Amino acid sequence: MPSILTVLPGFLLDFVLATALVALYLAIYTFATAHNEFALIRRNIPSAALALGLSLVGFAIPLSSAMVFAVTVLDLVVWGGVALVVQIAVYFLVRLVVPDLSPRIAKGEIAPALFLGAASVSAGLLNASAMRF
Repeated sequence: MPSILTVLPGFLLDFVLATALVALYLAIYTFATAHNEFALIRRNIPSAALALGLSLVGFAIPLSSAMVFAVTVLDLVVWGGVALVVQIAVYFLVRLVVPDLSPRIAKGEIAPALFLGAASVSAGLLNASAMRF
């Protein structure tokens, strides 16, 4: 059994890299959407927190899978990039079904936010399951 001292550097590298990928995801996703999630969350709009939070979970699921199975740091970064693209695509696909998605989230409507969140988590689960190493 490896000691904590021998696996700690690998843990720190993966954790820091994953945290950076999450920050990058949040920056790109919130830029890509037609509403300002963080401003809405600061105004206590639950629909924005629900949609963004579940999209973050939808991103974190395949990212965590990549962390477990990636052989190299490049594998982790590439699969993190794939997860990011999938989540952005989900947002735009949901907008096809709910064209007024962003204004409704900004107004605090829960139903469209929950649908977006469920689509994001579903895509994240499928993304994680489809990864091949």
